[in-house]
Amino acid sequence: MKEAQKILFISQEITPYLPETDMSKICRMMPQYVQEDGREMRAFMPRFGCINERRNQLHEVIRLSGMNLIIDDTDHPLIIKVASIQSARMQVYFIDNEDYFQRKYTVADADGKECDDNDERTIFFSRGVLETVKKLRWAPNVVHCHGWMSALAPLYIKKAYNDDPFFKDAKIVISLYDNEFTSKFKPEFKENLKLDGITDKDLEMLGKDGVDYTRLMELAIANCDGVIMTTDNTNDELKSFIEKSGVKSLVCTDKEEYSSKYLEFYDSLFA
Repeated sequence: MKEAQKILFISQEITPYLPETDMSKICRMMPQYVQEDGREMRAFMPRFGCINERRNQLHEVIRLSGMNLIIDDTDHPLIIKVASIQSARMQVYFIDNEDYFQRKYTVADADGKECDDNDERTIFFSRGVLETVKKLRWAPNVVHCHGWMSALAPLYIKKAYNDDPFFKDAKIVISLYDNEFTSKFKPEFKENLKLDGITDKDLEMLGKDGVDYTRLMELAIANCDGVIMTTDNTNDELKSFIEKSGVKSLVCTDKEEYSSKYLEFYDSLFA
């Protein structure tokens, strides 16, 4: 059986850059475990404005920065930064942009009000990661997405990058967490996320109104090769969708044994 030798982690949260949650801890430890198992990895997350660049020693990677991504007919410069977790000998790449990631919070302000442009930030983050991986000239065997801000990566890989030599053979996995957003994405989100290769038919499941968490994750799952449920609280609609879709799935709520189970799951996608 072929093994997954190169794993790309597209993560909404990674500790120590953000507070510890189930997601941020898994996204911190899995890349290290992959390396210790003799495999390669790349890890990406958004450069939220609450991340202290000086304390965490972030610096811009000039050779990777400089591209503009067009969203809603507006150019948005893509800035790539990197930091090292010395104890694990691993690097984390950060997707940055002044319009989307300079505010001093993550996806909601201090009062819990979710950002009005979270839809555009989600588009920018997913596209930014994939374009940067191409610049790195690094072809992953598995792309593992964590958190709803990574949920467009499966669609882009399967539809817009399906002939790209860096992604055409990649298996895609998404992990589901207890991190649902409550404010629907704007109706124009569907039009803004389109790239060549993505048709209206590909987006039918998003409906005609604003896109909610469940619809977004169903779109992701429909373009994945595997789904990992990290909690017993996965909503019933998504559970039903996973079952009906026939996508390979893993329920793994064990906070101690996920590392080995994830690697086994990656490898099983190539059986």
